[in-house]
Amino acid sequence: MTAIETQVQYSSYMMTTTEEYMNQEDDWDRDLLLDPAWEKQQRKTFTAWCNSHLRKAGTQIENIEEDFRNGLKLMLLLEVISGERLPKPDKGKMRFHKIANVNKALDFISSKGVKLISIGAEEIVDGNVKMTLGMIWTIILRFAIQDISVEETSAKEGLLLWCQRKTAPYRNVNVQNFHISWKDGLALCALIHRHRPDLIDYSKLRKDDPIGNLNTAFEVAEKYLDIPKMLDADDIVNTPKPDEKAIMTYVSCFYHAFAGAEQAETAANRICKVLAVNQENEKLMEEYEKLASELLEWIRRTIPWLENRVAEQTMNAMQQKLEDFRDYRRVHKPPKVQEKCQLEINFNTLQTKLRLSNRPAFMPSEGKMVSDIANAWKGLEQVEKGYEEWLLTEIRRLERLDHLAEKFKQKSTLHESWTTGKEELLSQKDYESASLMEIRALMRKHEAFESDLAAHQDRVEQIAAIAQELNELDYYDAATINARCQAICDQWDNLGTLTQKRRESLERVEKLWETIDQLYLEFAKRAAPFNNWMDGAMEDLQDMFIVHSIEETQSLITAHDQFKATLPEADKERMAIMGIHNEILKIAQTYGIKVVGENPYTVLSLQDISNKWEAVKQLVPMRDQILQEEVARQQSNERLRRQFGAQANIIGPWIQTKMEEISHVSIDISGSLEEQMSNLKTYEQNIINYKSNIDKLEGDHQLSQEGLIFDNKHTNYTMEHVRVGWEQLLTTIARTINEVENQILTRDAKGISQEQLNEFRASFNHFDRKRNGMMDPDDFRACLISMGYDLGEVEFARIMTLVDPNNTGVVTFQAFIDFMTRETAETDTAEQVMASFKILASDKLYITVEELRRELPPEQAEYCIIRMTKYIGGDAPPGALDYISFSSALYGESDL
Repeated sequence: MTAIETQVQYSSYMMTTTEEYMNQEDDWDRDLLLDPAWEKQQRKTFTAWCNSHLRKAGTQIENIEEDFRNGLKLMLLLEVISGERLPKPDKGKMRFHKIANVNKALDFISSKGVKLISIGAEEIVDGNVKMTLGMIWTIILRFAIQDISVEETSAKEGLLLWCQRKTAPYRNVNVQNFHISWKDGLALCALIHRHRPDLIDYSKLRKDDPIGNLNTAFEVAEKYLDIPKMLDADDIVNTPKPDEKAIMTYVSCFYHAFAGAEQAETAANRICKVLAVNQENEKLMEEYEKLASELLEWIRRTIPWLENRVAEQTMNAMQQKLEDFRDYRRVHKPPKVQEKCQLEINFNTLQTKLRLSNRPAFMPSEGKMVSDIANAWKGLEQVEKGYEEWLLTEIRRLERLDHLAEKFKQKSTLHESWTTGKEELLSQKDYESASLMEIRALMRKHEAFESDLAAHQDRVEQIAAIAQELNELDYYDAATINARCQAICDQWDNLGTLTQKRRESLERVEKLWETIDQLYLEFAKRAAPFNNWMDGAMEDLQDMFIVHSIEETQSLITAHDQFKATLPEADKERMAIMGIHNEILKIAQTYGIKVVGENPYTVLSLQDISNKWEAVKQLVPMRDQILQEEVARQQSNERLRRQFGAQANIIGPWIQTKMEEISHVSIDISGSLEEQMSNLKTYEQNIINYKSNIDKLEGDHQLSQEGLIFDNKHTNYTMEHVRVGWEQLLTTIARTINEVENQILTRDAKGISQEQLNEFRASFNHFDRKRNGMMDPDDFRACLISMGYDLGEVEFARIMTLVDPNNTGVVTFQAFIDFMTRETAETDTAEQVMASFKILASDKLYITVEELRRELPPEQAEYCIIRMTKYIGGDAPPGALDYISFSSALYGESDL
């Protein structure tokens, strides 16, 4: 209590009612009156209080205003309660000797910071009761009440708060003051029962028996607590308002009597607070370990799936793989991105809490550092990118394979249709019994066949080339293709052999033949190539194609237009062949030749030529329609490209702009952290609202892939670029918000002002030369020097181990703030916790299980019992625990 507070207390002692001080300018000893009942209570209480101390010196007083008149017992009282020696008293019995002794006592009181207004030695020597009681109250305030402190309150308020806390659980007790709250005696009994339940059975007390309650409290206190009886039960009960100072004096004796218990309770509260912080941190550590394990396990299970490059055999199966991959990107991965971001945020928050509570930094289990998770995530994304590229490449390959396989089947079917019966025909020996004309016919027919055979050579080579390409592209049904191709080649070789043998046979009898029907032969020779041309034209007009752009489609249209330009020339050839046939009929009619049967030199008839020509003319417009449909499809694909490109060209720069704006907000020092947080929350909401644009772009991207669109000249942004940028934006805003939250947490915990934070930020920004939110060691050294630090190499190296414990080579803003505030932080220490345990252990170097369970709440007590090691010492009972090593381990100063 300050001197001013003592003066106020003393003045309030005198001015008890409004009527008692009409004029504060007059001398208080003439005008102020003391209530007789209060004077009686104060005489008894102050006398008992003085005797409780004087008996330690082997003396006492009987009459408070008489026994202090010579100043001797007054000086002795002050020596006992202060533990200090006063000047030697005067031994004489004259009035001036008494005044001198009283002045020595008053000077000693003044030396303790107490100003005694309007009180002099003469009044005490003269036995002025009011002055004497006022002086004793001043001594009680200074030496018995002033040092009482509960939760930063002191003196009267602290003593009242202490009483309220101790009596709060008791029925019929409501301590609001130091007068009428104590009249029924229950408050005093509750104080005793709270600390010594063995002395009073509180359940048997009655509120309607105040005399009995008060006497019980007085007797128990005097007998067991060494607190003399300072009050009279009848006086208290029969006084409308008991004297406040008498009650305070008596109650303060209880406070001092139970001071040891209060000290133990304070120690227990400190320990509980420290243990609660540790338990919360351990819970956060366990949650981090669990989340990290689950995320790493998901990555471990996902990577083999993405690394699987076993291709499916069909297009549908590969497209299903692509759809599964899209589901992974849309459904399965986004929650993991959020988990990874949340894991980093939890880690940073935990480290901040550990720093603020003066605990060692958290080191996750091996392989579960944030950097380990980041590396695993990077590996996942690398495999993921390669998997998507492989899927698209494989789909293109299968598309090409399906096209080639269908083309192989068409050409093989045409060829096999043409070769049907050719081997049987070449194997005939009809020439042995034929007539001359028939032999000649057979010879010409064979020549026509050889011409036709040569014309089919290209198709056989094309079939073999397609089969070769299918094998090179690893077609799943290559065995069937190879078998069919081999059968065609073997048959072709056999046809060549049979053709050669038949020619040789015909040539042997060629001399037998003398005439030949030239017109039939010419018809056959011209009809066969023309027929083969029509077969090729029909094959080309029905040929399938794969294009990926309007330009490629236009190239097909150009080729088709060129083909249509050849139709007039082909029609002339057809008319020429018809002319040959008409000439045959004309000669036969002119010379009376009877034409029987078909042309002996060819199986082709004029009707066959006409039918195929009509088929060719019908296929031309059909081909036109197919190409126009392809143009429309490619135009639709182009619209998809333009639509995707237009959105991507907006979204890509938007993401980059938001990244830059967030970076600007995080280094802006113009506003408070709360304003920065508000701005960042606004950005976060805008980003969340923008998600629909990303989803729309994903939809367009899926349509493009379903349309087998794999390139886009209208934008440099791919869906992968946008996805990565979006994920980085989400991570950046979440991480930045967490950094500001940690700065607020640091500011509030460290007690630094917004202006100090702005100064720290301004210094940091000035030396953050790369504008990336970090300083390199040289810039950090320059920053410290600019702030007045005198740095040597050893000191700077020590500071770098604090701000960069992982030796990353950079100093973050959070680490910079921690360093700037660490030296002045008011945090609990291992020594404080040890001292608290020592109080609970009654100054022993060990503590027992019973003491822990008695002094601490159950949860904290069991926490200590499980983690404390056994005390090693000969003076300890079995089961004693070592609280010193436990306290050190809480702060990372030993291994527990």
